Amino acid sequence: MSSKKDTNWTLVPGSERDIASVRERCRQLVRRRAIVSAGVAAVPIPGLDVVSDLRLFALLIDDINQEFGLSEQQIERLQPKFRLIAYEAAIGVGGMLVGKLVTREVVLQLLRKTGFKAVARQAGKLVPLAGQLASAGIGFLAFRQIGYQHVDACARVARELLAAGVHRPSQA
Repeated sequence: MSSKKDTNWTLVPGSERDIASVRERCRQLVRRRAIVSAGVAAVPIPGLDVVSDLRLFALLIDDINQEFGLSEQQIERLQPKFRLIAYEAAIGVGGMLVGKLVTREVVLQLLRKTGFKAVARQAGKLVPLAGQLASAGIGFLAFRQIGYQHVDACARVARELLAAGVHRPSQA
């Protein structure tokens, strides 16, 4: 038996306490990645922040989905009735990235839709000397906010599945 954990088999948290624990771990992950995003935004190389944010955000969404047992592969392993509940719950809470394979194109659409960098660029024009720092601060807040929204959407989907009777199989 291997001592390495196969995270592809991680299922939906099995209790409200587990959901709260995963939620907090994921919020910490969001904050750490938002700090990295802000650091990159402060570097005065045009376009570097956008490319970095696309990659960071795609990885973040994948990691959050995985932690909650809600990646595309994990949901496909659920019984059909629970799979349907997961996708209906995700749609109901506006979790458009729950259970989805996240590509750069999907992230780019989300960032465009939310105006993630447009606000930061405008701040840079208004305050030329402090533009990079303002851009970094606004980028941090926007990245964190979008990340938190996804964590909360995943937590709500996990609660729906828990209420429907999904549980972890016993570990042998």
